[in-house]
Amino acid sequence: MSAPTDELPILSSDYPLTPDQIERYRDNGHVLLPGVCTKAEIASYRRVLTAAAYRYNSETRPMEERDTYGKAFLQVMNLWVHDAAVRRYVLARRFGRIAAQLMGVKAVRLYHDQALYKEAGGGHTPWHQDQYYWPLDTNHTVTMWMPLVNVSIEMGALTFASGSHKQGFQGHMAISDESHDRYADLVKLRGYPVVNAAMQAGDATFHSGWTLHSAPGNASQTDREVMTVIYFADGVKALEPDNPNRADDLAGWLPGVRPGELAASELNPLVYSGG
Repeated sequence: MSAPTDELPILSSDYPLTPDQIERYRDNGHVLLPGVCTKAEIASYRRVLTAAAYRYNSETRPMEERDTYGKAFLQVMNLWVHDAAVRRYVLARRFGRIAAQLMGVKAVRLYHDQALYKEAGGGHTPWHQDQYYWPLDTNHTVTMWMPLVNVSIEMGALTFASGSHKQGFQGHMAISDESHDRYADLVKLRGYPVVNAAMQAGDATFHSGWTLHSAPGNASQTDREVMTVIYFADGVKALEPDNPNRADDLAGWLPGVRPGELAASELNPLVYSGG
């Protein structure tokens, strides 16, 4: 059973970023921050996040019947709108402040959350760019990726091509076998350093929407439980969708917003404002 919402940690206190961490994020397009949540905090939220992820998961096919994307993880989006306890986590001031500081903006809004649970024996996550999917007229986007359990590299730790965000848009490539092959070749051709690391529950990586990233399959006997939250700078306008996935995202995550209008629907609350 989930804990009552008022018994969960508030997650409003500041996480003190160093100038070096901010510089590494901007230079590399990603940064690993230790202990964004304490062990006690992440243990409390793991119960409610995992309960919600499995409650709303719609993937029931056996692994062998799924395509590459389906084998990569169980993916459940916008859990915050269904569950008050999840909402407390997703809209946490602590996380939003980190996102704003890393990007160098005054305020951030929520794009959406995602539970990404890579099952034991699950497949790899192909190389891709997140912002291919997002109809947002900005480079100020960032994803927080936080494991709810300790994650070894063999479980599917996130893998980044450092510096790849500086090239911006790399093409209309949805996450797939094709994107994996094309971007793997691009990473080698351009000599991007490939970086991954084991993480403790409550650590978090933050990566730019343009940073090329992937993950190996889960070779362990334990599910890789991860919660992600995507943020963008306040004041951003919606783009005219230039691929079908961006059209779907505009309708799904920015309901009622038309191209050229501020990206600020009821599903995009202000999470942090330092102004």
